[in-house]
Amino acid sequence: MQKKESLLVNRIKSVGYAFKGAFLLIKTESSIKIQCAIAIIVTVFGFVFDISSYEWLAQTLAIGLVMSMEGMNTAIEEIANFIHPEHHTKIGLIKDIAAGAVFIASVFSCIVGFIIYLPKIF
Repeated sequence: MQKKESLLVNRIKSVGYAFKGAFLLIKTESSIKIQCAIAIIVTVFGFVFDISSYEWLAQTLAIGLVMSMEGMNTAIEEIANFIHPEHHTKIGLIKDIAAGAVFIASVFSCIVGFIIYLPKIF
């Protein structure tokens, strides 16, 4: 019988796998690289325009939402390609829906950015 790992060891391993996944996502996906660049730019803007703690909260949540959705979209695409490598209408629909979720998160994140920064710029 194999000894079961402690909860702490299991959690540490899970965090390691999560870091590996985040690193792979950033290393291999051009869209997440663009989103990282945008996140850096708006973070710099946050310091330049001295946004409030509530604005930081909204901005941080928006960045996290878009990047998380992009990670899920990439995972869905990878699973779909693994299951059915050839073009298939249903797989295309699944991929489009996942990309649509990223698009929705991105649009609402842009709205958050406009609400925060437009009054400060104009």
